[in-house]
Amino acid sequence: MDSLQTRVENVLNKIRPHLEKDCGGVEFVRFEAETRTLVLRLTGNCADCPLSMMTLRGGIERFILKDIPEVRRVEKE
Repeated sequence: MDSLQTRVENVLNKIRPHLEKDCGGVEFVRFEAETRTLVLRLTGNCADCPLSMMTLRGGIERFILKDIPEVRRVEKE
């Protein structure tokens, strides 16, 4: 079975092209097993965008939770 980080990267690779259209990106930082929280870093234009939380919750988190049941929530660093 692939590691959790590998599975997260696979999901992020599907999302990245959409973020890159706006010169943004996303990176895996860590998974906190005790709280089942995935921490990501938004980069480029996404890092400072006032809609970054909407991107995180409405887009990235939705795909992560659907594909990776070990993750309960997604936060940005």
